[in-house]
Amino acid sequence: MTLDELLAAALACGTQGQVSVPDSWGQGRSVLGGLSAAMAFAILREQIPAQRPLRALSVSFVGPLATEQDFGFQTQVLRSGKNVTQAEAKIVQGGQVCVALLASFGDARDSVTGVTATDAIPFDMPAKPNFLPHIPGVTPQFFQHLDMTMLDGGFPFSGSKTSHEGGFMRFKAAPKIWTEAHLIALIDTWPPTLLQQLKKPAPASTLTWNLEFLHPHRPVASDAWFAYRSITRQAGEGYGHTDANVWDEHGELIVLSRQTITVFA
Repeated sequence: MTLDELLAAALACGTQGQVSVPDSWGQGRSVLGGLSAAMAFAILREQIPAQRPLRALSVSFVGPLATEQDFGFQTQVLRSGKNVTQAEAKIVQGGQVCVALLASFGDARDSVTGVTATDAIPFDMPAKPNFLPHIPGVTPQFFQHLDMTMLDGGFPFSGSKTSHEGGFMRFKAAPKIWTEAHLIALIDTWPPTLLQQLKKPAPASTLTWNLEFLHPHRPVASDAWFAYRSITRQAGEGYGHTDANVWDEHGELIVLSRQTITVFA
């Protein structure tokens, strides 16, 4: 199934039915976290005025969401004011909350304040990029749906001394229409920065994930490349704290991402 098909299945399910995700979109025993967040967000987005942009999203991955097993969605608009709407969504599987997210939407307003983002993409797309391969039983299952080239940092489990990573990314099957949900799913496809410091495979997962969406920016083409770079701010006691930038094909900074990552090694 493509991402468009999974998002369509979630929307058809709504808050009354059940849906499942095939193992091809898994990472070990769980659904790709960004995909689960994107599916819950897509349902929530339907309850918000279309012209009200997403400004911030906070996601907690409470527990593993199993592939090939049914799950459902719960949503609630907490408050909708003149300019801002706050809403939440949850994914429930087997009676347990697996994913919880809080989204903030806000209308554009006239303001005397203004600062232009100046962070630039720190690398160029190669003329002939080498894409990270999908190797069954070695790389995450969802890699088969991606074109991703790593231009900064080390590969997972390579014993690298670095703790940063970056490159370019897009889906192999271009969405018909690019939405915030597609971008949410795409950003989370990068491996945790700390995995490159390990010399052999070990479990790791995202505990919390915070995204801030920067506006205004130009429209995004459905087949566009996005640039990504993440740095580790601090790591210790089995937890890592990372900051990432996401740029569009025009070199505009469009998303700020921050994660708390657990590493069991």
